[in-house]
Amino acid sequence: QVQLVESGGGLVQPGRSLTLSCAASGFTFSWYPMNWYRQTPGKERELVATISTTGVSTNYADSVKGRFTISRDNANNTVYLQMNSLKPEDTAVYSCNTRLPSSTWTRIVDYWGQGTQVTVSS
Repeated sequence: QVQLVESGGGLVQPGRSLTLSCAASGFTFSWYPMNWYRQTPGKERELVATISTTGVSTNYADSVKGRFTISRDNANNTVYLQMNSLKPEDTAVYSCNTRLPSSTWTRIVDYWGQGTQVTVSS
């Protein structure tokens, strides 16, 4: 079955860096775009970054543009989120996501990891 497992979260001081990883299994990873989202209590889930199947095309939320970098390793079925110059407002649960066709190819299904907490605080 499809599994997405995030790692790399933690407590970090403002201005420092952190790299998140998401290990994927159960589907042909290189065929599908991947996304990173984040969510804080009381707020809507925010799309942080997306990456195309080959990694050539990426997009970012305005709030992280120039500070975060999404990348992928198709040989190892892993997507990364490099986060630099972290701010307290980056504090959230970060989750990776992909959208796959159902087994009958009649609809699109969202898959999520369990999430990893990132806390930016001095």
